[in-house]
Amino acid sequence: MSDKAKQVTDASFQQDVIESSLPVVIDFWAPWCGPCKMVAPIVEQLAEEYAGKVTFAKMNVDENMATAAKLDIRSIPTLIVYATGKEVERIVGFAPKPVLKGKIEGALAKAAAK
Repeated sequence: MSDKAKQVTDASFQQDVIESSLPVVIDFWAPWCGPCKMVAPIVEQLAEEYAGKVTFAKMNVDENMATAAKLDIRSIPTLIVYATGKEVERIVGFAPKPVLKGKIEGALAKAAAK
C-alpha cells in the first residue's frame, strides 16, 4: 500500500473527508476484491496527478463497516467524490483511468460552479 492515498477509518472520516479543505476522492475497497485491486493503481496515479488539488483516500470496508453502511456502499470498489463536505459523484465498479478522470473532473467542475 502506498502513501499517496490517505487511509481513512470510521473514526477519521468526518475530519479527513467531510471537513477537508480540498475536494476528496475516497475509494471504498476490501483486500479480497479483485476489481478493487485493479482500480488501486489508477487511484495512486490520480493521487499523484492531482497532488495539492484533490485528496485521495482509501477506506477498507471490512474494517470500517459503520461508514460503509451509513453511505449505503453496496458494491466495491466504489469511489465517491466529495467537495465542501458533500457527495458530488459516485462511481461504482471498476472503470478505466480516462473514465475515472473524466468523472472526477466533471464532479469538480460541477462543485466549483455551485
